[in-house]
Amino acid sequence: MTKPETFHDLIGLDLGTRDIGWDEKDAILYALACGARAKELDLVYERDLRPLPGFVSALGLWAVEKCGDLGVYDRKKSLHVSQAIEIHAPLPRSTRFPAQGRVTAVWDKGKATIVEIEVTSALFTATYSIFLPGIGGWGGVNAPATSTKEEVPTLVPVAEFATSPEQAVLYRLTGDLHPVHVDPEVARGYGFDRPILHGLCTLGIALRLLGPEFGHHPADLRSATARLSAPVAPGDVLLLRAASWQGGAAFDVVAGGRQVLKEGWARFAHNT
Repeated sequence: MTKPETFHDLIGLDLGTRDIGWDEKDAILYALACGARAKELDLVYERDLRPLPGFVSALGLWAVEKCGDLGVYDRKKSLHVSQAIEIHAPLPRSTRFPAQGRVTAVWDKGKATIVEIEVTSALFTATYSIFLPGIGGWGGVNAPATSTKEEVPTLVPVAEFATSPEQAVLYRLTGDLHPVHVDPEVARGYGFDRPILHGLCTLGIALRLLGPEFGHHPADLRSATARLSAPVAPGDVLLLRAASWQGGAAFDVVAGGRQVLKEGWARFAHNT
C-alpha cells in the first residue's frame, strides 16, 4: 500500500485484512462492560451464551486506528461521531475470521472533515464516522444532503441505567484503550473535567436495553445506527427513550439533560 499524503489519497483506500474474533470470556466481558446483570445468564454464563451483537463495533476499531496512524491527520484529535452495524448471521459463542477495512468516503465540511471507515466480514459490517474539527477546505466534496424521511415519532422513556464510576475502565478492556477514558491528565487535555465513557459503551448499553423493551432478546439485533453526540461521565445515569418506527425502533439516550446518543435506529429479528 502506497502511503497516502492527502485526504484525496484516503478516499477508497484499502486498509488491509486482519484476523479478528472472540472467545467466550471476551463475549462475557463485553456484556458485563455494557451492564449485563448476573440474572441474564445467557449473556454472562458459558452454558447458553449468546454474544451481544454490539460487540462487533469494538472488533473493527483496528481499522480506525490504522487509518489514523497513516499520518494524514492526527487521530489523537479526532472524534468518533457515529456508528452503524449490520449483522449478517447470528454470532457464535467463539470464533475467528478475517475482516477487511477500507475508507469508504472523506467529506470536506469546510471547517471540518469526516472520514468514513468500513470493516466488513462474513458475520458483520461496521461503519465508523470520524470527525476532524478545524480541518477542512482541502478541495473535497461535502456529504450529499440526506433525503427527507418519515418524521420520527415522539420518543418516550423506556429504560434507565446508572453507569458506575468504573464503567470506562471496565469497557476499555474490550479493546478501546484510548487514555481519554482512564487518564485524568489526558482527559483534561481534551477539555474534560475527568475521563469520559466510551461512546460505544453508551451505545452497547442502549442496545442491550432496547431489545427487551420491544419483545426481543438483545442478541437478536440485526442492524443499528446512532450518532454519538455528547460525552458521558462514568457514574452518569442514562435514560433510554424509544418508539416503534420503520420496522424497528427509533431511540436516543439522555444523560444529565443532554442527548448523548441521537438519531438512533435498530432492528431486531427473533432467533430462529
